[in-house]
Amino acid sequence: MAHLIFLIGLPGSGKSYSAQKMLAEKPQRLLVSTDAIREQLFGDAGIQGAWLVIEKEIRQQFVQAVQQEKETIYDATNAQRRHRREAIALARSVGFTYLTGVWLDTPVQLCIERNQHRQRQVPEEIIWRMSRQLNDAPPRIEDGFDRLMRLDGSS
Repeated sequence: MAHLIFLIGLPGSGKSYSAQKMLAEKPQRLLVSTDAIREQLFGDAGIQGAWLVIEKEIRQQFVQAVQQEKETIYDATNAQRRHRREAIALARSVGFTYLTGVWLDTPVQLCIERNQHRQRQVPEEIIWRMSRQLNDAPPRIEDGFDRLMRLDGSS
């Protein structure tokens, strides 16, 4: 079974930290991270770049993960329902058969506080916008997940 763990959350919610913990628990897992892809493609994770170029690399990494039959973690904000559904459709189209959504539901103020201590900071207004997007259209099983977990990211 090709399993994708699909992280959802604001910048500073604990997605990357959780991904690293999951990798430490099972080092055979693969990580597909939009930040790492931006770093690879553009030399800086903070450069947003052309989404079509990023998406092409996500697709390639998803295909490799399915071919290697590796459980995979997808680390991206996935704050907009439309983008979540597109990423889920992409994952299914390349052969992932089981998708677990993991929503790190962290209070926006805590995300902003954590963001202030990061080397690469996301503008506060972007975090607020993503928070509104998540509140207006929170992750649902109907987005295409086989399983959806909502975790408190404040610890």
